[in-house]
Amino acid sequence: MYDQNNVFAKMIRGEIPCNKICENDHAMSFHDINPMTTTHVLVIPKGDYENVLDFVTRATPDAQAGFWACFRETAEKLGIDHDFNILANAGENAPVVKQSVFHFHLHLLAGERTQDFAHEMDCPCHK
Repeated sequence: MYDQNNVFAKMIRGEIPCNKICENDHAMSFHDINPMTTTHVLVIPKGDYENVLDFVTRATPDAQAGFWACFRETAEKLGIDHDFNILANAGENAPVVKQSVFHFHLHLLAGERTQDFAHEMDCPCHK
C-alpha cells in the first residue's frame, strides 16, 4: 500500500525542499542527495505509484506522457544525450539495488562515478 508520508510525496507537496530541475503537471525531477555519479538526478511521477509496474499499470496515458516529457526535459537541461544510465528499483529485496523509497522513481546517472560508488562497483562479489 502506498505511503502518503514517504519523502517523495512530501517533496511533491512542498513539505520537504529539493534541488528541482524540472516540473510539470505530472512529474518532477531533482538532484539526488547521495549521488553515485557526478550527475545523478531522480525523476518521479506526481501520482501515488509504488514502483514502475504500478506506474505503467495504473497511470493514465497523460500521466505517463507527462512523466517522460519531464525526463526528456531534465536530460536536455543537463546536456545529457548519450553515455548515461537509467535505474529503477522495485522492492525491498530487489537483487541489485533495493528500493528504499516506495514511490516510483528513475535514477538518471551520467558523468563520472563518485569515489564511494566507484569503490563499491570495483569490489568483488561475496557469497
